[in-house]
Amino acid sequence: MRRLTVVAILVLAMLAACSDDKPQPLADWTQIDVGPAEPVTLTAHGGRLLVGLRNRDAKVVPELVMLDGTGGRTPIAVKPNPASPYAFEAIWYSIAYDGKQLLALGGASGGAHSNTRWTVWTGTPQTGLVERPQNFWTFGGQTAGDLFSAVLTPSGGALLGTWGGVETGNDAMVWLPQPDDKWTRQDPTKTALQSTPALLVGPAYGTTLGDSIVLVGSQVRLAPNTVAQEAAVWRSAKLNQGWTRIPLPDPGTRSMASTATCTTDCVIAGSVDGKLALWRLNASGEAQRLQGVPDIAVGDKDKLPPPIVDGDEIVQAVAQDNKVKVLTGQDGQWTEQDTAGPEGQVTAAALLPDHKLYLIAGSSLWHHDLS
Repeated sequence: MRRLTVVAILVLAMLAACSDDKPQPLADWTQIDVGPAEPVTLTAHGGRLLVGLRNRDAKVVPELVMLDGTGGRTPIAVKPNPASPYAFEAIWYSIAYDGKQLLALGGASGGAHSNTRWTVWTGTPQTGLVERPQNFWTFGGQTAGDLFSAVLTPSGGALLGTWGGVETGNDAMVWLPQPDDKWTRQDPTKTALQSTPALLVGPAYGTTLGDSIVLVGSQVRLAPNTVAQEAAVWRSAKLNQGWTRIPLPDPGTRSMASTATCTTDCVIAGSVDGKLALWRLNASGEAQRLQGVPDIAVGDKDKLPPPIVDGDEIVQAVAQDNKVKVLTGQDGQWTEQDTAGPEGQVTAAALLPDHKLYLIAGSSLWHHDLS
């Protein structure tokens, strides 16, 4: 009898050890009803969350709602210009909010080549988002690139993207507003935003750190028998002034940075050799790659929402095989958990001060209490 008891204990111990090796489910996710529209962007500020929506059946497809974290929901008016047909069909790409002002970037495919027709919107939660029509050449033409982010700094707002290079390839591009509500491209010549025959710049996402604009993406170094793609950051000193380029450390054989969140410093999410990677960039421009990040596959076309900074911890959501994983921890110490509920590609994430984590997964909005 004693021998059987010992064997039973050993078997139970082995089963427990095996179960501990697997990510434990992160339960208690709640899906938030946003009506017939589908969520496409999240922007958190203070205790409020802006949810950019796409209502395919509405006369005005782009919609916007503000959640207060307690169940309160306030629709914000979206007012396209009657002379701008693509504004009525726009999908939100980026919405910036500083507690007072709103700046949004929308896009809709159109024209003979189905290129994205970009629209700019400004306003406040009280007055609504009002489209500010631009002429075709503001964002279009043979040398047009891409746009990806709208940002607001204490020194002003900016739209961020790429444009046909002054010298070669594409340059990183910044658009700034003018007094007449028009936006103009800024000249990147002889700055860190310019591509050269030996170095191609490739930003893909933008955010802010105080007065600074922070762009993340990849740089491609070109030399005889060398083509190396490496994760990189471009940071301004103030709005569009004083740009510097910061290659991110431990880039492996191929890497890129996809998104970033900046508070007192920046946490950057991306990939190295097809696996999830996280970096931290401090206010003085020193970068380090965070260690011990679990091996989670990240493909070239996979989306990575911006990292969440929750006190001393970093929270990163990522989709794998249509399932959503949530990674929590700090340099060298991480917990990987599967979610029970959210499925599909994770495109956005935001955290409110009450420790409620919001995710857009697939075409649904979810939240989970991290406290």
